[in-house]
Amino acid sequence: MRTVFTIGHSVHSPEVFLALLQGHEIGCLCDVRSHPYSRNPQFNRENLMRDLKGAGIAYLFLGAELGARSADPACYDRGKVRYDRLAQTELFIRGLSRLADEAAKRRVALMCAEKDPLECHRTILVAPHILAAGFDVQHILADGSLESHADALGRLRRQLDLPEYDLFRTEADVIEDACRIQAGKIAFVADRAAQAAVG
Repeated sequence: MRTVFTIGHSVHSPEVFLALLQGHEIGCLCDVRSHPYSRNPQFNRENLMRDLKGAGIAYLFLGAELGARSADPACYDRGKVRYDRLAQTELFIRGLSRLADEAAKRRVALMCAEKDPLECHRTILVAPHILAAGFDVQHILADGSLESHADALGRLRRQLDLPEYDLFRTEADVIEDACRIQAGKIAFVADRAAQAAVG
């Protein structure tokens, strides 16, 4: 099974970040930030592209398709993005197709900002659809170790103090609940002016 990796740039130095990618033989970094800029200027798109090129790693911007800050008003409820709606958009589906095409050619990693994969849409929104497309998902942690998507979701279930299963729900049901709860915590909330525009 082919693997798609994910990584958060966090506050790494460029050298550490590139070492994490090279340690897992990543050939293409797929940027899924809606806006590819950071408070850490080394991760602004132009600087990042320069550093990646120097390390022989390709860069692909997929933030328009797979980013968490949708421009589609239909993806919002009271100013907050609904991941379930975003995932049904034509743009998101097209982004998954572009990602699958890239992953068929070389090892790819999805990149967003958050250090912990559980705090990021790359895990809660995008990864389930990557799995459904037949890929494995592995999260590159800040120390360079890997956490499988299943292990990450198990960690989320424990963090939320949810039972592994009960008489009425399977483990899959509990994990679905955990992801829904986490999506509600981390989903992008538009500012008041934008909320007025999207209802």
